[in-house]
Amino acid sequence: MTASAQPLDDLLDLLDLERIEQDIFRGESRAAIVPRVFGGQVAAQALVAAGRTVPADRAAHSLHAYFLRPGDPGAPIVYTVDRIRDGRSFTTRRVVAVQHGQPIFHLSASFQAYEEGLEHQADMPPAPDPETLPTGAELLPRYADRFVAPDALDRLLEARAAVDLRYVEEPPYGTAGVRREPRSQVWFRTVGKLADDPLLHVCLATYVSDMTLLDSVLLAHGRGGWAVGDVVGASLDHAMWFHRPFRADEWLLYDQESPSSAGGRGLGQARIYTQDGRLAITVIQEGLIRVPRG
Repeated sequence: MTASAQPLDDLLDLLDLERIEQDIFRGESRAAIVPRVFGGQVAAQALVAAGRTVPADRAAHSLHAYFLRPGDPGAPIVYTVDRIRDGRSFTTRRVVAVQHGQPIFHLSASFQAYEEGLEHQADMPPAPDPETLPTGAELLPRYADRFVAPDALDRLLEARAAVDLRYVEEPPYGTAGVRREPRSQVWFRTVGKLADDPLLHVCLATYVSDMTLLDSVLLAHGRGGWAVGDVVGASLDHAMWFHRPFRADEWLLYDQESPSSAGGRGLGQARIYTQDGRLAITVIQEGLIRVPRG
């Protein structure tokens, strides 16, 4: 096994839940950049749990989720699946993630058997070739002196080791103190090839979708983010619609913007395109974003 393959294998192991009853699963946890479970991990694991109770010919087409409590990275998470509906075309599942006897996350997901229908989509915005952009390993060390915690750089690199994530323009921590247009683009793909399992690709896109979606909120206010220490916050809710098939091990453009922030909350919305211009996913998330009190 190559060194580059190990982080992706570790991530796939994290998403490979243990079935402990027919509709009850257990997943391991790991620390994120902040001292709690990464929200994308919980969302992806919950979607894995839901998908394992659904016929293989029904693909996930939407999810709606709420983050209720911070996850403890030192404890496993138990996912209980409720089989809400099994219709002729659609299947609906509800998943509750529990730690220490309390729900930390709630997800509703819908799956659909393939069918033909009317088609149109928003055009893909212009973006440079991802191969011309710096990798995370090349970009992040440039800003190490701006991070508050001494191990922040190592934690960021570790958290994104399984994903090749490339910013089109400077990330928020690169221009902290300067207000910018509330828009951000990143290209991403997994570091290594994946099996031909549509649910796996959907779950990995769900995992990555929580990494940068609130960047556009930070840009609007010249904030650098959690690693810089000029904001604190967390994901509140998350919704995704999966429009067309895609592969998470091929380049995807994550085009993100923020239409509003108010009341200590910021809203991010985004579209994810395949490299050949097909609109694959729409994402919306609201996050808690607070300025630390001095």
